[in-house]
Amino acid sequence: MIIHVVKPGDSVYRMSREYGVPVDTIIAANRLTNPEQLVVGQAIVIPGDFFNYTVRPGQSMYSIAQNFGIPLNTLIQINSQISDPSSIRPGQTIIIPLQPPKGREILVNGFVFPSVSPNVLRDTSPFLAYLSIFSYQVRPDGSLKTINDTGPVTAALNMGVAPLMVITNIEEGSGFSSELANAILTDTQVQNTLLNNVIAVMKEKNYYGLVIDFEYVFPEDRQNLVDFISRAVNRLHPLGYKVSVALAPKNRANQKGLLYEAHDYPSIGAIADYVILMTYEWGYLRGPAMAVAPVDQVRKVLDYATGVIPSEKILMGMPNYGYDWTLPFVKGSAARILTNYGAVSLAAKVGANIQYDPVSQAPFFNYYSSEGELHEVWFDDARSIAARLELVDEYDLAGVSYWTTNNYFAPNWIVLDSMYTVKKVI
Repeated sequence: MIIHVVKPGDSVYRMSREYGVPVDTIIAANRLTNPEQLVVGQAIVIPGDFFNYTVRPGQSMYSIAQNFGIPLNTLIQINSQISDPSSIRPGQTIIIPLQPPKGREILVNGFVFPSVSPNVLRDTSPFLAYLSIFSYQVRPDGSLKTINDTGPVTAALNMGVAPLMVITNIEEGSGFSSELANAILTDTQVQNTLLNNVIAVMKEKNYYGLVIDFEYVFPEDRQNLVDFISRAVNRLHPLGYKVSVALAPKNRANQKGLLYEAHDYPSIGAIADYVILMTYEWGYLRGPAMAVAPVDQVRKVLDYATGVIPSEKILMGMPNYGYDWTLPFVKGSAARILTNYGAVSLAAKVGANIQYDPVSQAPFFNYYSSEGELHEVWFDDARSIAARLELVDEYDLAGVSYWTTNNYFAPNWIVLDSMYTVKKVI
């Protein structure tokens, strides 16, 4: 696989000729709904283990080998059809081998809502170890607001993906509630009731494990949260269930803010089987325009996390969406959520060229609406996904966790599959 960035005048046909890959293969791999309407700056995935390269003026076998990071002798051996490697001509075609996949096994989790399409589940299942169905909302008395999860749980099991039950402190009809978390975390009897209800659901629905996602917990409940997770692990482990915990993206122990302070990385990391780092939402719905998961910021979180949590317990969060902001940013205003495909379609519609920020390692573009308002869009493409996936190997992590896999973005899975082998657990 290689990633081709569309240039002015590019077409799928030209890419097919350049890389020796059939047009239909490129269209299918990228799920291009309108292959005649490419966007300058758009990232296109070219599948395959090699591609044909057209020699440009001034190039030699040595310079081409340098450009692609291939040993010169290897390049010469693969192109044995060339009688005189020291004298190649512009326009001549040579074969460029692609590096084989690293092959290391990693765990991949995908959060979904119960409404996820069966077709999306079918297409995504080969790349997932876990499917986390979001979410059972806890109530102050330890009961649970149930969800219609039978379909995705059954589908996951049938496709060899382990379903995970997710519990959250989301207040019914609202969002994450600090007060609701406090009611649970300060009452051991309520916690026992909650865990009894969790176990009953897991047994009835054939869940594989549990994800605890308690967010915006009061700082004074920090130890209470640790104690609850410990109690959950002690109840669930003897029954054969794994326990994972979603954690805010902290870059230091004393990071301030309601989202961060109660998440005790060392203590929770020591107790839980896995932690899911929510390494996204730097660019967020009601914030200023920026990349959703800038690599430089994700790296800071991993620097801290791997220093206090065993790296083999860490799943790095991966976003699967983008935002469209109106500029200038006004506090209290909200961006529009886009799929990654939707972002490219929007760029095509408004005639924008896609740019790529080298610091955050993310694509973006600007455009003016019909009302004359300036907009900025940040999203993900094959380049930004590959840049973050490289961190998994760099930090020796257990794997990644996607928020969410309700929408299928084909280039993501091609990139992941080219870099890692997914470790199945059932």
